[in-house]
Amino acid sequence: MPELPEVEVVRRGVAEHAVGRTLSSVEVLHPRAVRRHVPGPDDFAGRLAGRCLSAARRRGKYLWLELGDEAGSPDSGGEALVVHLGMSGQLLVQPGDAREEKHLRVRLRFADGGPELRFVDQRTFGGLHLADLVEVDGIALPKPVAHIAPDPLEQVFAVDAVAARLRSRRTGIKRALLDQSLVSGVGNIYADEALWRAQLHWARPTATLTRPKIRELFDAVTDVMQEALQVGGTSFDALYVNVNGESGYFDRSLAVYGQAGRPCRRCGASVRRDAFMNRRSPATPTSEHVEPRWSTRRQIAELNRRGLGTVPAGAHPGSSRGPRNRRGRHRRSVVIASSSRTASSPNGSDLGPNAWENRGKSPRAS
Repeated sequence: MPELPEVEVVRRGVAEHAVGRTLSSVEVLHPRAVRRHVPGPDDFAGRLAGRCLSAARRRGKYLWLELGDEAGSPDSGGEALVVHLGMSGQLLVQPGDAREEKHLRVRLRFADGGPELRFVDQRTFGGLHLADLVEVDGIALPKPVAHIAPDPLEQVFAVDAVAARLRSRRTGIKRALLDQSLVSGVGNIYADEALWRAQLHWARPTATLTRPKIRELFDAVTDVMQEALQVGGTSFDALYVNVNGESGYFDRSLAVYGQAGRPCRRCGASVRRDAFMNRRSPATPTSEHVEPRWSTRRQIAELNRRGLGTVPAGAHPGSSRGPRNRRGRHRRSVVIASSSRTASSPNGSDLGPNAWENRGKSPRAS
């Protein structure tokens, strides 16, 4: 699925070729492409005719075109054309007499008779629909996008606020990066690359991360996304292209994503693929100097003293008694950072790299 850099490449292309132009007609060739527009294809086409595309905006993986009147001024109703690319969606700028694409779903023609905008989608997982704009923290967003958190390339992105929310979570760092309500625009590709650059294991518990380490991680996220933008994003096949039908080539610069079995550029060890949320996540022996482990509160205090971990919220250093659970009982073991290469339970048995996610199945400490 396209991630932030790929969607931003498309947004820039639309802004260059379509913004400021007035739509003369819209043709829906497949009703599934506008299934999110509840009133139906005819209403969708009728409401767009005569409207001006006044701006192209993006947050995370979501793209929308703000609509104005024929003069190009913002519409008093505050409405936008929301574009969701899905797995294989494309927005292409094509001459009006160009041959139709096999999977052309929606055609947008302009009053100036110039190149038209086409929505092409092989799998029809994406789509277009109209949505009202609402104000969120001073920014106009389509209602379906209002719950999405700012992305790392936005000026309003506050890394310290995100760090505080991250440290309060009880989850692994990669799972948190993929949570669009926490930070948007990050998917598997750029999460894996940023974690590798920051030397963090994908299963590292967020509660064990220091604020400087989180800032380092988001610096890596920003850097890898900016580098991808410079070369048009990441394309593994012909399904992802920019508005001119050209593929990006950041896949040539990937360090770990899709590199399983190849030597790590940093340490030379073979990149392995670990099971993660019904997918795979790459890791190397030097992904980080610490990995998750089950331990007691006293061990947490000792590791904190040695600079190998941080105390999760609610913990009591120097005591084996932890915070209370929902029944009012103390929890005696938590996931922390340790120098161990694999996760293990208090009785010494291996729990594997998914120990944090599977903590409820771990034996209780005696």
